[in-house]
Amino acid sequence: MTWHITDSVDDFLAGAGEFLRASPVENTLLLTVSETVRERGPNAFGAEPPIFGWCDGGAFLRTPPRAAVLSAMSPAAAADLAGRLGGTPLPAVAGPDAVAEAFSREWQRRTGATPRVTGRMRLFRLGALVPPTPPAPGRARVAGPGDRGLLLDWTNAFLRELGEPPTADELVDDRISYGGLRLWEVDGEPVSMAGATRRDAGMVRVLSVYTPPEHRTRGYAGAVTVSVSQAALDAGASDVVLFTDLANPTSNALYQRIGYLPIEDRSVVEFAS
Repeated sequence: MTWHITDSVDDFLAGAGEFLRASPVENTLLLTVSETVRERGPNAFGAEPPIFGWCDGGAFLRTPPRAAVLSAMSPAAAADLAGRLGGTPLPAVAGPDAVAEAFSREWQRRTGATPRVTGRMRLFRLGALVPPTPPAPGRARVAGPGDRGLLLDWTNAFLRELGEPPTADELVDDRISYGGLRLWEVDGEPVSMAGATRRDAGMVRVLSVYTPPEHRTRGYAGAVTVSVSQAALDAGASDVVLFTDLANPTSNALYQRIGYLPIEDRSVVEFAS
């Protein structure tokens, strides 16, 4: 099995694009991250350039210092990829449970690093959108350049809660540029935020749903998520997806109440030397 490894997003999309777009829901991360790099350049997610790879029936990417993201692939392909990356510093991988397990087993064999599952995610796809009842007070609006400071603060607070590194300012600027962030306001005060990716292969992913602690348990997260989801549908999306942290039963229940249906589970595996 031949893996092609590159730092060129154009080469990656030329080699893996057809495979990724055949299953846009399952490949949401690989599609949207690679398209963001193509739009914004190699520093879209940080100072270190990304790395991409594909083979017949599989693909991956990594935007350092984050985990490598693995598509669905055979256990043999995952093991082969671990062999190809064996000389590369790699703190973690994320992918479908069986793929992450196969990669981690081979990575441990080759490097001696001990794998540890540190997170479980669930991928959801929107069925029929169900606005929450009773509706939360307030209204949604598209965030603009004047909201940049607040959006940066809230995005980084969201990432801290997930244990992720801070985002690049350029990433928030990119989302502002295409109207990809919305705020829920009550009496003119922003109380919650949600974002969405650009549409790719008919798919949009809802992301960065965040409510500051002082505004939680009032229905604002559900309201702003419904607004972002409806906007994606109105703009022509055929698939609207999102990820949840399986350790957070509140968000998992919320998204199912408003019409999201579970698709698959994924693992985040960290490696300790």
